[in-house]
Parts: sequence; C-alpha cells; structure tokens
Amino acid sequence: MDIVLDFKNYLQIEKNYAENTVTSYMKDIKDFEDFIRREELADGLLDVTRERLGRHYLAFLDKENYAKKSIARKISSLRTFYDFLIQNKKIDINIFTTLETPKVPRKLPKIINDDEIDMLFKSIDRLKPLGFRNYLLLDLLFSCGLRASEIVSISIKDVQVDREQILIHGKGSKDRFVPIHRTLIDDIKHYLTYIRPILLSKGPNTSVTEVFINYKGTPLTVRGLQLILKQIIKNSGETFKIHPHMLRHAFATTLLNHGADLRVVQELLGHEHLKSTQIYTHVSSETLKEKYKLTHPRMIKK
Repeated sequence: MDIVLDFKNYLQIEKNYAENTVTSYMKDIKDFEDFIRREELADGLLDVTRERLGRHYLAFLDKENYAKKSIARKISSLRTFYDFLIQNKKIDINIFTTLETPKVPRKLPKIINDDEIDMLFKSIDRLKPLGFRNYLLLDLLFSCGLRASEIVSISIKDVQVDREQILIHGKGSKDRFVPIHRTLIDDIKHYLTYIRPILLSKGPNTSVTEVFINYKGTPLTVRGLQLILKQIIKNSGETFKIHPHMLRHAFATTLLNHGADLRVVQELLGHEHLKSTQIYTHVSSETLKEKYKLTHPRMIKK
C-alpha cells in the first residue's frame, strides 16, 4: 500500500529513525495485516475500526507465546502507524490508543566496568590507520554516549573542534551538541588530517562527507561498527560481549557516579523524556551499594 510506504518515508526522513527500527515497524505492520486478512477480521489496514479487533490481536500474540516486550513493541508500532493515518486523514479512529499492553519490567542495562574499558583501549594499536580509527570510535562512544546510528552519521561539517563540540543528529530529528575533551580534539584533528585520507583512498569516491570510513574506503555502517567492537574484544582477550549501547550506558552511569545532574545527562544522551534517563540512577545506586559493601569496614567480612 502507498500509505505504508508513506509511513516508512516518514520514519526515515522526518523522524530520522535507524534502519533497524524502521525495519521492525514495517514487519510489525505486515504481521498485523496478515493476521486481519487470515482471520477475515477486516479487508485491509484502513478498515480497522473496531476496538475488539485490537484485543483479538493481543490475545493471538499471547497465545503464540510472544514475549511481553515483543507484544508491547508490536502494539506501540501499530499505535504510531494509526496515529499517522489519522494525521493524514485516512481513518477516523485509532483502536490501539487505549489498548492496554502487558507491563514489561525494566531491566537494568548491563554496564562495562572501568577496568574492562581500560583493557579495551590498551588492546588497540594506534600506530595503524584502522587501529587509530577504532580507538577514536571507542573514545567517542564512551566519552560522548553516542548511539551507533549517530556516530556513523557524523559528517565533517558537524565536527566543531574550535568550539570543542560535535553536532549530533539524534532520534526523531532531534539535534544536540555534545562536548568533546582535549584528548578527543587532538585525536580527531590527527584522524581527519592523516588517517581519514588514507582510508578514503581505498574507495571509489574521495568526496564522501561522513567522518568515519571503513577498510573499503566507503562510509562506516552500524553493522560495521558492531563488527569493529567485536574484533576489539577478541584482540583484548576478554570474553564478555559488547555492543555500542553498552558504552552509552557506561557513559551515563560514569557521569552520575561522579555527581552529574540528571537533567544534564538527559541532554547529553538526547533523551526526549527524563524517565528514559532515570533508569541510570538505579544503576548508579547499585554501583554505589556494591562499592559500599566492598569498602566499608563494617561490611567487610572477617
């Protein structure tokens, strides 16, 4: 349907959602369309007007043993889709607006500790072009709390070394500035002057505007970044798994553990709602408890 394609373009262009997020939305909509046609509950997506249809779908997902988190995500996708249809005057009612989804307990994010992060940095050979690039990527992820999609989309014009900041294009087309420390500034200058041209020379187009380039001389992708982190782990000799978001978690908890204001952390992370940032206060609290148990003389076992 054209309206589904319009919604996809809306997510990609206006909302600036990551490719994987858009793919998930499209799959959730297709799964729902298959359900209503198979069960003969409606002729198509534009004919969904009865609230009980939403309850039928919820019951179906539960019967199919979907996890609560997956069910909540699917209903959220459909709620957003039908809101889009209302805004474009395609329908008059969104049956998912008031549909209650299963409560999903919020899990505390897994955090990499300081020693583990230090081991990662020490394992990288900065004398090699790819090594220097990888070191810079790791430092930006940990020092600025960037999402994977944000770091690969940084362009040359976004880097403002004179102002000691980078313009980040976040989720939902929300831009923000993140400060960069002195070491990062020096490394960025070195990378742009000496390393990036070497990497670019291996590709077909030297006029690429993205800052980070892969070994083929083309812009780095989110998947490429994930593979780089996996290789860094392998080279460091560590056994834990790591993904870009774990470094974002580490960034947030490190700031809070050192007394940063929650609102400041919210702005730096680019969270629209404070509740998204508040989960890190729980992590920070758990960290403090552990340190207390390990260091307070009354807590140390004889």
